[in-house]
Amino acid sequence: MARGVGVPGITRLVGNTPLLRVRLFDREFPQLEVYAKAEWFNPGGSVKDRAALSMIEDGERRGALTRDKTIVDSTSGNTGIAYALIGSAKGYRVKLVMPGNVSAERKALVTAYGAGIVYSDAGEGSDGAIRMVRDMVAASPDEYFYPDQYSNPANPRAHYEGTAVEILEQTNGRITHFVAGLGTTGTFVGTSRRLKEHDASIRTIAVEPEDAFHGLEGLKHLPTAIVPRIWDESLADEVWGCPTEPAYDLARSVARTEGLLVGHSSGAALWAVRRLAETIREGVVVTVFPDSGDRYLSTGLYGSAPPRLRRTSP
Repeated sequence: MARGVGVPGITRLVGNTPLLRVRLFDREFPQLEVYAKAEWFNPGGSVKDRAALSMIEDGERRGALTRDKTIVDSTSGNTGIAYALIGSAKGYRVKLVMPGNVSAERKALVTAYGAGIVYSDAGEGSDGAIRMVRDMVAASPDEYFYPDQYSNPANPRAHYEGTAVEILEQTNGRITHFVAGLGTTGTFVGTSRRLKEHDASIRTIAVEPEDAFHGLEGLKHLPTAIVPRIWDESLADEVWGCPTEPAYDLARSVARTEGLLVGHSSGAALWAVRRLAETIREGVVVTVFPDSGDRYLSTGLYGSAPPRLRRTSP
């Protein structure tokens, strides 16, 4: 069935996102092909639609998610938007724990879908939200369905069964390198696992902020953070720490030269692609643009304001 033709519900539109050619580095590296999965084509506007739908439907199949329970999880924004959209579509209540400093656009989107928000200490970043939601669930275990995106194998499974398969089909199996940022780590882990099963020679590069204080919303500095249980370091041939300002510069560049308005983490992915290109000079590199930049307009990413540094760990 063609995308968008006769689809009975909004959740059926999750996945099958376009793979776009990125020309930003063509002049300097003419033998390198760079492609990006345009994940803002998902109905909730981000790659997190994939994991959220996978975890919710897994909960339904196991009988862990029932109509009398509220979906609850910690999130820096995109997974929360996905939970809120899918919860609305399927008729579930949703409550989200979010750091107080997530972008205004993300807060507004969650609220628009009817989800409730509990704010954790902004200074404690995503780890503070994780601790708060764990306390809430421990206090009222019968009230909540807690997918726990950082620990749930249905998160990377969404990318193992979806994102990676799409990449292989869209590149006709020509991919030589895969680059993705680390947040929950689900996108990187699930996609890399499937790609390496297909061809062990495919090189995988994971990208995280270079330190605990950074302006790359949605990414985690794993050495100083609560490490997600789904993280599998053996799948990463390299893990690179990205500085904030160069990531911002590259996000702005791809917006102004190619019409691709992307978020902070897409800029970090481009930084890693640029660094990789200096070494390999040629190949077929695929990365993931997790979301659009329109939900970060208040953060200074596309304005004159400096990056708002935040901590991803206590």
